[in-house]
Amino acid sequence: VRLVESGGGSVQAGGSLRLSCAVSGYALRIYYIDWYRQAPGKERELVASIINGDRDDYADSVKGRFTISAGSAKNTWFLQMNSLKPEDTAVYYCKPERVEWGQGTQVTVSS
Repeated sequence: VRLVESGGGSVQAGGSLRLSCAVSGYALRIYYIDWYRQAPGKERELVASIINGDRDDYADSVKGRFTISAGSAKNTWFLQMNSLKPEDTAVYYCKPERVEWGQGTQVTVSS
């Protein structure tokens, strides 16, 4: 089983990024995933969740700016991040059910 997160980068405040998460080598469809982030010196925090491809939930800090979605390919997901702020700077991780943590993808937002 392989988990790959991608799409991170450096943007200015107000910009957008789209993160991708893909699990390969897993025969079953995964119905529940979370996106987390961890900023330097801080604990990992839950950012967004999606169940069954359509029931989503968000942390208050990102509500209205981030959108989690499932891709058309099996076991792929996205996190669309708009109106980024410097405080969004962190390593972002997707965490599908029954799959181990990946390496994450760095997001850096400059003011």
